[in-house]
Amino acid sequence: MGSEMESSINPAEQLVWHRGKAYRKGYTTGSCATAAAKVAALMVMRQQAIHQVSIVTPSGIELQLAVEQVSVEPSQAIAAVRKDGGDDVDATHGMLIFAKVSLLPRECDILIEGGVGIGVVTRKGIGLEVGEAAINKTPRHTITQAVREAIGPQLGARVEIFAPQGAERAKRTYNARLGIQGGISIIGTTGIVTPMSEESWKRSLAIELEQKRASGFEQVIMVPGNHGERFVEQQLSLPTNALVTMSNFVGYMLQEAQRLGFGQVVLAGHIGKLVKVAAGVFHTHSHIADGRMETLVTHLALLNAPHELLKQVYHCVSTEEALELIDQAGFQVAYSNIAKQAELRVQQMLKYADKPLNCDVVLFSMQGEVLGSNRPIADIQTDFLCSTNNSKQAKESRND
Repeated sequence: MGSEMESSINPAEQLVWHRGKAYRKGYTTGSCATAAAKVAALMVMRQQAIHQVSIVTPSGIELQLAVEQVSVEPSQAIAAVRKDGGDDVDATHGMLIFAKVSLLPRECDILIEGGVGIGVVTRKGIGLEVGEAAINKTPRHTITQAVREAIGPQLGARVEIFAPQGAERAKRTYNARLGIQGGISIIGTTGIVTPMSEESWKRSLAIELEQKRASGFEQVIMVPGNHGERFVEQQLSLPTNALVTMSNFVGYMLQEAQRLGFGQVVLAGHIGKLVKVAAGVFHTHSHIADGRMETLVTHLALLNAPHELLKQVYHCVSTEEALELIDQAGFQVAYSNIAKQAELRVQQMLKYADKPLNCDVVLFSMQGEVLGSNRPIADIQTDFLCSTNNSKQAKESRND
């Protein structure tokens, strides 16, 4: 039976304001799966029904979530949490995400599986192995943590995440295009859905640029999202306090950086995003434009790649799938050529403005490996760090 309790986000974190209007935040399928798994684990340990559960999302926000359709047996329990996207309604809004937790004897691992309504990965390139359930890495981690906390160190557990409406709801998503068949994905890197119109979203990103400039930064690193942030920190060894998220708004953020007087920008992103810039596409959301495979094929053709490789790459669903073919054929030089072309496209876009802006482009894979850049990585690092130090010295001199 359903619960009469309401789910909620911490009141201090609940709303986003835009032009005087409040927009309500929601939470991801990953948060729902984590909460359902946690409460199912608690119920099987305590052998009693529980109708509300608290979790802390990867972004640090606490959620109090209502639990529905609970069932408790001696060695397993089932619970469901209803997805709420806030005012950012998507295909999964309002559906129930279930977790069944079955205890395993002794000190076993926590095994996470996908059941009815959870998609199965059929193509490479999304960070999960072919044949795995489409439960992304961050939710897998939070589910494991929550269940382990509930059952303690002495037992193991099998966790099955399922969604009876998943197969039908998935028809309204891009899962099939990504090679995810049969259901929805369990996703979310922060655990929270933040509603915002595109214009206000762009403006909020530009505000971060303005804050950097006001603090004395003359160089900035722009990344599409969380993967880019980790890449810059782990692979480029550049100062993370110079990082700004640009999302899909590459052109807009570059123009804002130029307007604000930044001297140097490093674009660091997954090749699936920045290959579009090499084609002159500066809004990289798939709803706007694609051209990834066409651009890869063009650069391979310019290197006299075999016709069979061109055909194979052209028919790839994801850039990661294409990368594997390109690497096997030994045409990795294409990546640096693409980065150089992306840098050229940036300069062409910005050439009519009064203020010069130097731009470097670094491409990486889903595994966080450097694929290519418009010039040697060491040179990019040296110039960026030298410019940063010079900026600090100039600021200190002015303060004196």
